[in-house]
Amino acid sequence: MSLPLAATAPGAVPRDDALAELAEWVRIASVSSDPDRARDVRRSARWLVEALRRTGFPRAEVWETEGLPAVYASWPAADPGAPVLLVYSHHDVHAVDPSEWHVTEPFSPLLRDGRLHGRGASDAKGQIMSHLWAVRAHLAQRTAPAVTVKYLIEGEEEVGSVHLADLLSEHADDLNADVVMVSDSMLWSLDEPTVCAAVRGSVTASLAIRGAERDLHSGAVSGAAANAAVELCRLVDLLSDASGRITLPGFYDAVAAPAPELREGVGSVPFDLTGWRVETGTFSAPGEPGFTAPERLWTRPSAEVARLTAGRTDAPALGLIPAEASADLLFRLVPEQRADQVADQLRAWLARHRRLGFTYDLEISSTISDPYRTPPGAPALAALTRAVSHAYGAPARHIGNGGAAPGAQLARACDAPVLFFGTGLPGDRWHGPDERVEIQALRLGVSALARFLDELSTGDTPTR
Repeated sequence: MSLPLAATAPGAVPRDDALAELAEWVRIASVSSDPDRARDVRRSARWLVEALRRTGFPRAEVWETEGLPAVYASWPAADPGAPVLLVYSHHDVHAVDPSEWHVTEPFSPLLRDGRLHGRGASDAKGQIMSHLWAVRAHLAQRTAPAVTVKYLIEGEEEVGSVHLADLLSEHADDLNADVVMVSDSMLWSLDEPTVCAAVRGSVTASLAIRGAERDLHSGAVSGAAANAAVELCRLVDLLSDASGRITLPGFYDAVAAPAPELREGVGSVPFDLTGWRVETGTFSAPGEPGFTAPERLWTRPSAEVARLTAGRTDAPALGLIPAEASADLLFRLVPEQRADQVADQLRAWLARHRRLGFTYDLEISSTISDPYRTPPGAPALAALTRAVSHAYGAPARHIGNGGAAPGAQLARACDAPVLFFGTGLPGDRWHGPDERVEIQALRLGVSALARFLDELSTGDTPTR
């Protein structure tokens, strides 16, 4: 673990133990979806508080919720009139199946071939540590940051951020900011400098269908009894038409053309389909006709089936017809769509396709999120673009992000523009086995973030 992490200023980042510091945090199994790991999520929060204090933050503390804890920190600028930056991310991690991991155990971090492997190394502990290392680099020749820096690092992002709204409401004064930065996103590549300027929204739902009171023996009723699994498959097939368009009524009414600068950035980013498939591990790249894969990722909505369940999973099927089948659905939305309207469209779609002989139960998640686009004229966006361009040594393009983030929620709560910055890559295997982070991505992240603090302090960002 002694591989040095290059700093932007001599001595700013502990060269011998920077990665060991991240590895120590990755060892904490902060899986928020597992009640047995709640103690580990709390231990993760305490670890981060200590890391913030070691960095020099005069205020760093755990914020309790009715669920799992968040972490807050702040460091006032030397100039009380300087802009205030609030960084959002999360310290909880996605669930793991250790049997699927091959490079190392999920919480036994391993450095190999320029990558640190382990759950949370990229999503999102590595991203958070890049911020801390960048602050240390920024402070190499200062006693206080050039802008006021605040952090809100929640512990429930992987379970839907169920108490984020409460945190934003209860701590509104502490979270007051001129600029918000979400660090839970991805780079495009290590060779092409890009800045994410838009994220998709999301609507998640669970659809359960029942066709009988109990599982039925097929030898007694096959061909004459309702089959919940077959009905579920029928509905899943109806989610999109033969051209690949989503069939929810009115779904595309609010799908606007992408902003010109985003379209230009998407179109100019080199894209190698074969290389992308290898990096992400996907066998093909199907989708809405008439759009390239990057366009479908960043500027078009999508509908996915995240999970299908039917019949016995703990024993052989034994010729049974399942009484119940269920599916977890995920819709990705683009500006100007609204999550609550898409939820209503999904309800209307199901009402249109119901059939006699079945019961249907549709549950919409309470943590749906709206898409968000950073205001193109925001001075903070220009500052971040300059910082990324400086770190890479080449002009940065504006792109989107295929996933969702609480950008719209944070923008409303803080009444401030939201930026996006991450050190993840499409091949980092978020939420899958053998998650890893590229050390070079961390280096570039430290360089860009340290530069951004300077750019933000000398730019035209409005302050309150």
